[in-house]
Amino acid sequence: MGRIIAVANQKGGVGKTTTAVNLASALGRAGKKVLVVDVDPQGNATSGLGVNKRQTAFSTYNLLIADANIEDVLVRTSYQNLYLLPSNMSLAGVEIELVEMEERAYRLRQAIAPVKDQYDFIFIDCPPSLGLITLNALAAAQGLLVPIQCEYYALEGLSQLVSTVRQVKRMYNPDIDFEGVLLTMFDNRLNLTVQVVSEVKRHFSDKVYKTVIPRNVRLSEAPSYGQPIQYYEQGSKGAQAYDDLAKEFLKRQKKMGGIRGG
Repeated sequence: MGRIIAVANQKGGVGKTTTAVNLASALGRAGKKVLVVDVDPQGNATSGLGVNKRQTAFSTYNLLIADANIEDVLVRTSYQNLYLLPSNMSLAGVEIELVEMEERAYRLRQAIAPVKDQYDFIFIDCPPSLGLITLNALAAAQGLLVPIQCEYYALEGLSQLVSTVRQVKRMYNPDIDFEGVLLTMFDNRLNLTVQVVSEVKRHFSDKVYKTVIPRNVRLSEAPSYGQPIQYYEQGSKGAQAYDDLAKEFLKRQKKMGGIRGG
């Protein structure tokens, strides 16, 4: 059974999409079959994987609203073992449409269910909000991966996210738990970074990944070429960091019994 992980933080610009795309890519290169589900109306994970969101006939909108066949939406990317359910601007108004629908919190879970056991890992790239789209992601997921930017406002709103996850666990999805917290845009030359790291570890303890993602120009450039960092510039610090994260991630999964075939 594929493990479904929502990559979420209601604060924007913290590296959610960067993490979803590049961790998925690193795991694909490590031999795992991975699906990225883009439910952000901006569609950055879609374009970051080299798919033109303006030319997609079907998107996750069709899964959430129109009960489309998931095989019609699924895209095989150019990258090793990496598949995509793309997003486009159709998703922009989806929350208004979801309000009127039955089982509105479970639409994504129901859509993914037919293919879940075909993948080792499924990553859901969430929008920077705690609306109905993110609720669908949390209701579908077993794990929540939270990227946190190493800056002054890093912890702002995290208490709300923790509270939301508790509510989701109680009301919609008893299986969800924190997968881990990932520190992004890390610069150990700054005193503020050290303070943020200390505060995050105080709040989340062993849930914080040892691997940190540095500030890296190549990481910022790669999406504009529609490539994960490992394909854009394998020798960069950003690529090394996400490769290290994938190794740490797999070790955690093995401890939890979450990897097929050992």
